Amino acid sequence: MKRRDFLAAAGLATIGSLGGLARAQSTSGESHREYYELRAYRMKSQDKQKVVLDYLKAAAIPALNGIGVKPVGVFTVFEPESPDIYVLLPHKSLESVVTASGLIGSDATYRKAAAGVLDAPKSDPPYERIESTLMLAFEAVPKLETPTKADSRIFQLRTYESHNSLAAKKKVEMFNRGGEIAIFRKAGMNPVFFGQSLIGPRLPNLTYMLGFDDMDAKEKAWSKFRVDPDWLKLKEDPYYKDTVSHVTNLMLRPAPCSQI
Repeated sequence: MKRRDFLAAAGLATIGSLGGLARAQSTSGESHREYYELRAYRMKSQDKQKVVLDYLKAAAIPALNGIGVKPVGVFTVFEPESPDIYVLLPHKSLESVVTASGLIGSDATYRKAAAGVLDAPKSDPPYERIESTLMLAFEAVPKLETPTKADSRIFQLRTYESHNSLAAKKKVEMFNRGGEIAIFRKAGMNPVFFGQSLIGPRLPNLTYMLGFDDMDAKEKAWSKFRVDPDWLKLKEDPYYKDTVSHVTNLMLRPAPCSQI
């Protein structure tokens, strides 16, 4: 096989292993399933957190909305306590993912509003680093949802890591076809998004976010879910055994500038 043919075949295999990217994308360029970029701004202090939140409010969110990236979610972490900021960017197509940074970077209004962050000296950076994960929405939750607008709302962000790609695929199937998301909804655990990670740290994994009116609603929903007869039956299905090797759980509050 010629080298270029091998590389093309390898590329197609990779796309297939990433959960059907090609199938998700329509000929018009838009997808029936959204793509999500989840950014984690690693912060040193609460003072720096305010600098980045001001930047997001005044510069990044208006610019992103202007190119069709909306609603933008901005969240702070209260459990475990951390100054980090999480930003959720929904994209309608892979082209949007690829071009977004360049488009807003060429916007003079954005650059002016973002000067405090963009022109910060190396000796005093606004954040330590940005970690980013690119995800494809699940078939069962193809578009971002906003389940609550309560002033007291909180969000739960959970990442399920798997020990290999087959186990990860089965866990996605458990949510989609096995009916786990339907059981979530029945228990009052309302999705914001469910995403299969395509690029990012700790692969293979999936990440999802749930929205609740408050902590009491969250505890009641999880209690209801744990004893649901459909869940008790599903979790004993041998097909889905040993699909998750590690779970990361974060509790988040929306920043004042958040659109979710």
